[in-house]
Amino acid sequence: MEAHFDEFLHVPARLSIVALLAPADWVEFGFLRDSIGTSDSALSKQVSALAAAGYVAVRKGQEKRGRRTYVRLTPEGLRAFRRHAAALERIVALARVPPDRPALG
Repeated sequence: MEAHFDEFLHVPARLSIVALLAPADWVEFGFLRDSIGTSDSALSKQVSALAAAGYVAVRKGQEKRGRRTYVRLTPEGLRAFRRHAAALERIVALARVPPDRPALG
């Protein structure tokens, strides 16, 4: 297995969350939920797991429209995501057929 492949981050829901958070600062929970296409409870479970691992930070605040929850990657979470993404890219690169070798099929 690739050295920086992160089994914890590779869970599809978690990978979707960190990929969406990677280029952003604080992201509102509802936007995250809608972008990923999941339920509040499923997203909450995954965000809690990511927070427990130190990969995301969660901030709650009161606004005119009600209570809002925001999520962002921590520096550790961003490093872990980048390492994992690079590991996936290396795995995929190994599967590519070299130009001088015909593909099977």
